[in-house]
Amino acid sequence: MERVLAASGSGTVAVSLDSLSPNAPSDGDTLTVSGTVTNNGKQAVTGAHVGLRVGPELGTRSEIDAVARRTDFEPGVDGFEIGDKYVQKFAELAPGVAEHFSISVPVDKLDLGADGVYEFSVSLSGQTSAQPWEQVLGIQHTFLPWQPDEADTKTRTTYLWPLVSTAHMTAETGPGAQQTPVFLNDDLAKDIAPGGRLERMLTLGKDLDVTWVIDPDLLASVDAMTRNYRVQTKAGATPVAGTHQAVAKQWLAELQQAVTGKEVVALPFGDPDLASLAHRGTSVTGSLSQLKDATDVAASTVETVLHVKPDTDFAWPVDGAVDPSIVRVATSAGADKVIARSDSIQEPDSLTYTPSAARPIGGGTTAVVTDARLSTAFEGDLTRAGSGTLAVQRFLAQSLELDNQTGRQRSIVVAPQRMPSASQAQAMAQALTALQQSTWSESQDLAAAAKAKPDPAATTTVPSTSDYPSSLRKRELRRPAFAVIARTQDKVDNFKVVLTDESRVVTPFGRAMNREMSTSWRGRNSDAESFRDGVEAYLDDLSEEVKLIDKSETKLSGHSATIPVTVQNNLVQGVDHLVLRLTSTNPTRLKIGGKAYSEQQVTVSGGHSQSVKFTTSANANGPVTVIAQLYTQDGQEYGAPVTFDVKVTEITATVMLVIGGGVLLLVLAGFRMYTQRKRAAAREKAETAQDTQDAGDGSGGPDESGASAAEPGDGGPENPEAPAERLTEESGSGSRADAPEHASDPAPDTAAENGDPSGTGEKVDR
Repeated sequence: MERVLAASGSGTVAVSLDSLSPNAPSDGDTLTVSGTVTNNGKQAVTGAHVGLRVGPELGTRSEIDAVARRTDFEPGVDGFEIGDKYVQKFAELAPGVAEHFSISVPVDKLDLGADGVYEFSVSLSGQTSAQPWEQVLGIQHTFLPWQPDEADTKTRTTYLWPLVSTAHMTAETGPGAQQTPVFLNDDLAKDIAPGGRLERMLTLGKDLDVTWVIDPDLLASVDAMTRNYRVQTKAGATPVAGTHQAVAKQWLAELQQAVTGKEVVALPFGDPDLASLAHRGTSVTGSLSQLKDATDVAASTVETVLHVKPDTDFAWPVDGAVDPSIVRVATSAGADKVIARSDSIQEPDSLTYTPSAARPIGGGTTAVVTDARLSTAFEGDLTRAGSGTLAVQRFLAQSLELDNQTGRQRSIVVAPQRMPSASQAQAMAQALTALQQSTWSESQDLAAAAKAKPDPAATTTVPSTSDYPSSLRKRELRRPAFAVIARTQDKVDNFKVVLTDESRVVTPFGRAMNREMSTSWRGRNSDAESFRDGVEAYLDDLSEEVKLIDKSETKLSGHSATIPVTVQNNLVQGVDHLVLRLTSTNPTRLKIGGKAYSEQQVTVSGGHSQSVKFTTSANANGPVTVIAQLYTQDGQEYGAPVTFDVKVTEITATVMLVIGGGVLLLVLAGFRMYTQRKRAAAREKAETAQDTQDAGDGSGGPDESGASAAEPGDGGPENPEAPAERLTEESGSGSRADAPEHASDPAPDTAAENGDPSGTGEKVDR
């Protein structure tokens, strides 16, 4: 009989089971087990050897859990070694030194009985100088699924293969019409590069029969990387150009090929945290609208990038934990199936087997209850080969034990963690490969599992809100987070109405707000807050690119004047549907457009400024404060107001009298000239008539002395009003000079003005 000390059995020598092949052996196979043994004690172990042990068949899933928790050797329970032939010996194990082992044994030497799950152990036996007798100094327990023949009834197994990531894209886009996207960092490039987490998920998943569950945000982000993109480096610094276009193109091309002909389930864009929304967000107006937008854009994103039509009928709360409020929120955007987990919707104790996943929970909603043991099998640190192997064997053992529970066929769904690490993905793929080659399981799509006939014995009761796990509730997004999202949405709504191409703002900011609700922020409160603040700050900066230019004091002389106000648009696109209002704070002294304020429509092209002019009228001297403010057409204030002073200087009465006198003199001078010209025209007409008469009777000519025939008093020089004298005086030689030289020359339209200097005090227009 083997002698064991409690201290030695608890880990004097650490045994690591690095590989076990095949994972589920059949008749005629040779089982190969390899790993390492490490002496953690202070004394050398001599006469050591590694042996294999087959324990009893395990009859329930709970017994499998119990064996997985054990670390000590229990005589009788852990069985005896499989003969001396199938061991590996070590003369000595020095302290702190790891030694590799590999043992192969034909399966028929294991003495396995009926089909089922067997405890299987690898132990290290030896002795120390302090305890010089052979004993088990270390042991590692695992499981051996044994189902060599095809099972009478196979379990239909659905395995969800999630492609989900954290938020990578910001709301910011580069200058210019191309809207070059800006990324928070270059982490996504690392994830999709060879060896990265998402590259491993894709490479491993494409050879498996799984249901792809994809966050459309991941697709949109990688698709954006296939073109020009920029990456933030540090706060305040200009983003640098991204350089991983080739990696992005390769990853997307392989994904398109991998999902062809496969079932694809699209989560809402950004994978919103449904539980946080249900518990914290519904009290904030507009939060459910964000979920609806994220759901609506999901299908189109997947179709555009992957060229497949996804299923959008499924909602997936964090860890499958549900309560009535989560179900209501999950289905509010159109989903009628909720992926829950069996540790949330628990079966009654009277149910001794695992029922099928689908069951109605009321309101036309189906809960697809995933198996908790299988779904959590690959959590934790699986970077060590030994931990991955143990996870694989435990998964297969639970699957086979589940199949052996009843003789009825059931549909089981497995939903692993949302973002498996590369090592976790490797273990998942290894387990699924073995399962899909097994004799007790067959693959099934998620949609088919959801439509399977519900087990009448399965529970259909959703746990109350008070039963929601406190560990999950502590990690939820808080109400202020949803308040920031709502405030940002209000700003977007106020901004977009003035844009000629609102999609340039609505789309990037809409998707950014979807990302703000992501489940990936759980446990990263400071990062989530920084992201939200960054989105809002960038929106504020963008909207401030349309603004009023500051004005200095304006002086207004006289009763009326025009005041210009300039609107500047530094955006790439034009803005319209804006109203500029100019308001006088003292309309008694200064009116704008005849009243207290005046408004004008504003349209400004991208990269330009527009000056808007307002007519003002003053009634009294003194300064008046004027406020210029932009508004949207629905009356919402847009941007900050511009306030400036208008200094009014009213014209005095004396100045008005002087100006009025000058105007009167101008009028009188013009009237005099008008009357003089009229009289001159009359005398010319009379003279013409007299000349005609003289030519007829010979009278009227000069006398011998050459004097005029006119008598004194009849128009001589003594009478300035005589027609002949007035004609000579008014017309002058200039009039005669302007007469036509030939009969065919046209006469002037009007008499020429007197070219002589004006008389004293006489004002003449020239």
